Amino acid sequence: MGEKATMVCIPTTSGTGSEVTPFSIITDEKTHYKYAIADYALTPNMAIVDPNFVDGMPKGLTAASGIDALVHSLEAYVSCLATNFTNSNALEATKLIFKYLVRSYNEGANDPIAREKMHYAATIAGMSFANSFLGLCHSMAHKLGAMYSIPHGVANALLIRQIIKFNSTDKPTKQAIFPQYKYPCAKTKYGQIADNLGLGGKNDDEKVELLLKAVDELMTAVNLPKSIKEFGVKEDEFMANLDILVERAFDDQCTGANPRYPLMSEIKEIFLNAYNGIV
Repeated sequence: MGEKATMVCIPTTSGTGSEVTPFSIITDEKTHYKYAIADYALTPNMAIVDPNFVDGMPKGLTAASGIDALVHSLEAYVSCLATNFTNSNALEATKLIFKYLVRSYNEGANDPIAREKMHYAATIAGMSFANSFLGLCHSMAHKLGAMYSIPHGVANALLIRQIIKFNSTDKPTKQAIFPQYKYPCAKTKYGQIADNLGLGGKNDDEKVELLLKAVDELMTAVNLPKSIKEFGVKEDEFMANLDILVERAFDDQCTGANPRYPLMSEIKEIFLNAYNGIV
């Protein structure tokens, strides 16, 4: 009748935030290609965020979706499109995830508070990146996950530490496309995240290292692999597909909002480091 249907979304995992975002992820299983579609017409009219729907999540899904939500909040906060309206949500989601993910993973439905807080954290992170967008970690995770059937949250986990390291510079090879600053401030913003988590550190460099350590410890606590190799991807196959992964990641819709715009050679180096677990 020429009218858009009312869309009501009920999340059954605590991770994607799709119930409040204008994004849809499409996976072509024949070509092993994953890409995002972005249009505010895709934003649901209503989201019912009920923690009872995630009581039965198994541990693997709890870990993967939880880390996905964390990467959403981290990338939203340092995005070159971040604003005062997105920063507070990103910080709150990050704090909730660090506090409750391990509890939710270990206790499941036996800890309803942790399940509830993680479910809300995923939606809060979604509200943030719906308006600030994501970055290079998601660009690379989309392509890596599609190529090797790696769960999306796990693919993000395998790359986020290398991306934090890559972004934490005041002298990038190339400036972001939509800069809101005279020079990249990602390192300072990672430092602010560390401050919000109470990690300590005397300067931004120390704070970034402490944030990397905290992410690493969180991954250990929820039994996530620390490298693409550890996940089980064979080296010869990875190297044969590496240039394809690099080009696809560079072209991904999420790359443009990354605070440090990458060269293809830099994406390749990040993939290699992530394969070997080098941070």
